[in-house]
Amino acid sequence: MLETWSLRVLVEVAERGSFSAAANALTMTQPAVSRQIAALEHRVGVALFRRVPRGVAPTAAGTIAIDEARAILGRLAGMEARLGAFAELRTGLVRVSAFPSANTEFVPEAIRRFSDLYPGVDVSLVVGGWRAIRSGDVDVALVTDWDRVDDDGVALVPLLEEEHRVALPAEHRLAGLTTVPLRELRGETWIEGSHPDCLGPLEGLEKALGGPPRIGFTCDDWTGKQALVAAGMGVTIISTLAGSAVRPDVALRPASPALPRRHVLAAVAPPATRTAAASAMLIVLTTLAAGYH
Repeated sequence: MLETWSLRVLVEVAERGSFSAAANALTMTQPAVSRQIAALEHRVGVALFRRVPRGVAPTAAGTIAIDEARAILGRLAGMEARLGAFAELRTGLVRVSAFPSANTEFVPEAIRRFSDLYPGVDVSLVVGGWRAIRSGDVDVALVTDWDRVDDDGVALVPLLEEEHRVALPAEHRLAGLTTVPLRELRGETWIEGSHPDCLGPLEGLEKALGGPPRIGFTCDDWTGKQALVAAGMGVTIISTLAGSAVRPDVALRPASPALPRRHVLAAVAPPATRTAAASAMLIVLTTLAAGYH
């Protein structure tokens, strides 16, 4: 196996153009550099440099070796930097954004776990989204597969898959059923919410209802939407991600046919530019999601 120091000498000679210049940069003697290159050439069985009037230049094989060496050294440096930053999470900041239903239980629990693990790192819950990952204003953004995310410069990490339930007033005529036939709700008033905590793909709901839903209210506020349901003003759809946060005078029931599932993902910067705190939060989120029901 090749030694990393030999690769470093190889790259230095290529960049400096001579053994003596590389020796000065590496605080070595010129003969020591020459021996390193000779040993490397003997190991790979091919000449890596040729003599030129003012030093050396890479051969065709040397050019390939130099490119590979640069890549290997770069990856090693990146690994050292990332592991070092991870080990030093004694201070810092991670900024998280999420949609309302994720903020009812899932995200607060993730923040609690993260704060227990890294008490010196501040966690901020901010308004943003996956686009703010690119601008550097958000470190971790929770999104769903109902979002159209341009993944150029953004990495998407799957977290969990959630189901949806019909939300009815507790006294609704269908609240006593274990499963609500959607066609029975065709004449009901529907309450729309803000994306992605909305009625979902309306084409699927329209097909299940046997016609387009009659949307009477649009409410961006999570508690306001529940209040409208509880007051008997209409019905809506709520994800199981937020099921435990639903008020007692609202009944959640599975639907027939089943409502579309939704995948929740974490949008983060690519590994090369991701902060250590964002990487640590991502681990917390994926661990929490693995045991989430």
